Amino acid sequence: MRNLMLTLAAAGTLLLSACDPSRVYEQNVELPEKSWTVDNAPVFEFAITDTTKRYNVYFNVRYSLAYDYYNLYLQHRLTAPDSSLVSSTLTELHLMDAKTGKPEGKGSSDIYDMQSLALKEIAFPQVGTYRLQLTQYMRRDPLPNILSVGVRVEEAGN
Repeated sequence: MRNLMLTLAAAGTLLLSACDPSRVYEQNVELPEKSWTVDNAPVFEFAITDTTKRYNVYFNVRYSLAYDYYNLYLQHRLTAPDSSLVSSTLTELHLMDAKTGKPEGKGSSDIYDMQSLALKEIAFPQVGTYRLQLTQYMRRDPLPNILSVGVRVEEAGN
């Protein structure tokens, strides 16, 4: 029964994603043992074919309410097809309201998904495959109760 539910959920996700014309790329990576170690820095590769358009880049985080902090610091490194650096920034994501503790994002029970705009209306100067690496930048290693992280790239203005 559980496998059937997972299969139906995956099929539903595929159907919904097919109806999203602004999305260029979206990928999430599950973290082992529901913890994010500093040395586990997922790399997301996506193709850009139109350099005249502007794009929005989002960071996706799935977390448990057992997460000990209200925020999450991420360091990203975005490189162009020729390996030149496009962007590198430390970003603070607010997973919970600092005063009330109310979780941000969508979820139920104790698991929440949050999508945060990280790069707004960015221009990609070259056609080809870009690489975006995410590293957790908290003082705790491993960082428990972060279940997965990901990246979404979409055309801006849609």
